[in-house]
Amino acid sequence: MLDIRFIRENEDAVREAIRNKNLALDLDRLFAADQDRLTLSRELEDLRSEKNGINTLIQNAKDDAERASAIAKGKDIKASIDTLEPRVREAKLAFEELMAEVPNIVSPDTPVGKSDADNVEVARVGKLPDFSFVPKNHIELGTSLDILDLERGAKVGGFRGYYLKNEGALLALGAMMYALHKLTDRGYIPMIPPTLVKAFPLFGSGYFKGLEYDGSVDEIYQVATSDKEADGSASKEQKFLVGTAEPSLLAYHADEVLDGNTLPLRYAGFSQCYRSEIGSYGKDTKGIYRVHEFMKVEQVVLVPADIEAANAVQDDMIAISEELHRDLGLPYRKLRISTGDMSAGKYRAFDLEAWMPGLGRYGETGSASNFLDWQARRLNVKYTDAETGEKRHVYMVNNTALASARTVIAILENHQEEDGSVVVPEVLRPYVGKERIIPKG
Repeated sequence: MLDIRFIRENEDAVREAIRNKNLALDLDRLFAADQDRLTLSRELEDLRSEKNGINTLIQNAKDDAERASAIAKGKDIKASIDTLEPRVREAKLAFEELMAEVPNIVSPDTPVGKSDADNVEVARVGKLPDFSFVPKNHIELGTSLDILDLERGAKVGGFRGYYLKNEGALLALGAMMYALHKLTDRGYIPMIPPTLVKAFPLFGSGYFKGLEYDGSVDEIYQVATSDKEADGSASKEQKFLVGTAEPSLLAYHADEVLDGNTLPLRYAGFSQCYRSEIGSYGKDTKGIYRVHEFMKVEQVVLVPADIEAANAVQDDMIAISEELHRDLGLPYRKLRISTGDMSAGKYRAFDLEAWMPGLGRYGETGSASNFLDWQARRLNVKYTDAETGEKRHVYMVNNTALASARTVIAILENHQEEDGSVVVPEVLRPYVGKERIIPKG
């Protein structure tokens, strides 16, 4: 969320972001709503001030007639306040709903485009495997190696359900642990955050398209079962399953003012991730490329309010993910994301895509996003500048270190042998317990 003053002072840039991100927000409507909110709020403040003055008039009245007149006037003012208060609430809500739709501006190096077709490849790393045999896809490999069960997964979990088992389970968990260890060695604080959360972390991080959850567009699972408060009473708060550790990690410092000397704060969160994929039905329906549930190690860094510093942190985060891909022997490419493929809050974004022979193309395995203070304003995370003492919103940057399902796909398909076996990447052998996964039976 941007500051309304910033929006007014940078109107042209905000209008350009709205246009380039293919959004339907009417900025003039926002300005009108802001003016309506301010006008009504001032009227209410004036009435409340006048009401307070009435008490003085009543106390200082010289006779009963003067006192009665003051009391009558006070009743009229109270009636006006009672009428105006709901109008002020409605005006504030209308303003907040529109503010929630305002996108962040984008970095100068972000390509302008209409869709993901306009993303720009900036690097391609690793040699694609040149098989002397007809390679199998991850479904065929997972079945013959007895490490993937899609049939029983669908029976138990429904559409897109799956089981990873035997070496498949160890491979997935090993990749997660290897990523977590690498990040810990780089100064990240390892965390296992909540995956069942309230609404505010999801709104704050931008996973709600609007002010509140909308199940028709937000790819988030809402938990229908009511919760209990500490005193045993029924909770009225909505609960949701996160699609990544990012919202939980970002909300860790919600409503706090941090010591600027402690920044940047680096967190590495391991979690289950749940995504409804409502906008993706009909896409990648086979196998485990696009699933409702997977594991991921997510990087989140809180940075002082400096664009160059935030960009440098983002670049470093991506570099770690690239290193992880190289450690696993996965050919990959790096994409600079265009405006048409960006969510509203992003200032600058990159994707990593690993080569997946079974698809015959690169497939997304990670995304790195710099939001500046767009998320921090929603979550109210500030810091005290060590030099000036000024309180400012932090800048927030996140990145996927590794995600389980697609990493498993890429490993299986790139490291398969003619005899149907799969060579385990050297760095994962301590977790899997063997150098090679061989067909069963």
